[in-house]
Amino acid sequence: MRGKLAKLAGLCVGVALLAGCGGTGLFSGEGREDRRAARAAAQQQALIDEGLVLDPNRETIFDLFANSADPNTTVAVNRYLWTAALEVLDFMPVEAADPFSGIIQFGFATPPGGGSAYRATVYVQDPALEARSLRVSVESRAGAVSRDVARQIEDAILTRARQLRIRDADL
Repeated sequence: MRGKLAKLAGLCVGVALLAGCGGTGLFSGEGREDRRAARAAAQQQALIDEGLVLDPNRETIFDLFANSADPNTTVAVNRYLWTAALEVLDFMPVEAADPFSGIIQFGFATPPGGGSAYRATVYVQDPALEARSLRVSVESRAGAVSRDVARQIEDAILTRARQLRIRDADL
């Protein structure tokens, strides 16, 4: 009887030593963890398929309208257009400026050599240095002025913006 117990004890010690060596055998925990993770993923997918849990990777039409960029850190205006607008219209007082939306509102002022006072609103709507990225609205105390005046101011701002960009490229 003692011989059988000794053999059984030796066999148990051998199995315990083999199990402690690691590896991916019958006694290792790696296979068990993989099976648990696979089972949890399958249960999660089943809940998503039944509609009980929202799919985190699901995309809808409303995702097109979601602004995922942080508006407190993202400025989507062209810096050359912004600076050029401030330089060209520097004779006007700045009433409001919002670099995040791209709007600069200037108060009434008389241009050098001019006779009447004007105010302007500049809208830089795109990060590209292009004419379509800039809109200028000008009015006098008597009302709106011709579109040609606004175009001339837009042209002056675009010209100055290109000069600033060329200057920065030479650095």
